Amino acid sequence: MSELMAKATIPYSYDNPEVTISEQDGIRSLHLGGTMVQSAMRIAAPNELELVYTQCMMGFLLFHAKPANMLLIGLGGGSLAKFVYHYLPATRLTVIETNQQVITAAYQYFNLPDEDDRFEIVLTEGNRFITEYPGAADIIMVDGFDDDYQVSSLCSQDFYDVTKRCLTNNGILVVNFLSRDKHLKTWLQRIEKSFNGHMIAMMAEIRGNLIVFAFKNNPGKHSWKSIKQKAQKLEKQYPLPFSEFVTKLQKY
Repeated sequence: MSELMAKATIPYSYDNPEVTISEQDGIRSLHLGGTMVQSAMRIAAPNELELVYTQCMMGFLLFHAKPANMLLIGLGGGSLAKFVYHYLPATRLTVIETNQQVITAAYQYFNLPDEDDRFEIVLTEGNRFITEYPGAADIIMVDGFDDDYQVSSLCSQDFYDVTKRCLTNNGILVVNFLSRDKHLKTWLQRIEKSFNGHMIAMMAEIRGNLIVFAFKNNPGKHSWKSIKQKAQKLEKQYPLPFSEFVTKLQKY
């Protein structure tokens, strides 16, 4: 979810009155229970990442360039799911979503691809799924909000403990927070405890979203020079400003 607010909201036609769609200046947005933008898509470029915070969440590629399996908790309009599906063809993605109306909206309004052997959507609670997850994921992304509130079950100490166990040895947990969240310090302390302090973060935008990357194991020493070199290579592969991500990581 982004800090952005919608200027014009169109009532959504499905049974859940709290799911709405807005469209302005060629950008289509999804909202849940309010005006906060949960997901956005540029209609002329449906597979690109429109919101800065979603772009920043893909910053994990600086540290894990070839994930085989990914879990994404929170579908929204499917921006991250679409990007991974189209730009990481060797990655298998499982998306966890609690609201069937959100899934329906993503298919009808946001060009979400059909499920296949490397893309699956599971309708369930994120914390329940992760507790019962039998496998191991290279990347677990968490973007779970109810309007402008972090879903409490997705930021408990137990949840972070379980996500760590569900990661591969070089796995990374990626979490989207709102920087103005009054509980942010508590959430960060919990991640720090679960991941033994192996974490790094970036502000997506000033007074906006805070993206946290937590490593299951110590990633070792990386010089900023080597990370910048990696960023330049990634920019040739993906339409994302990885060099800006490095600068943001250095600032926080």
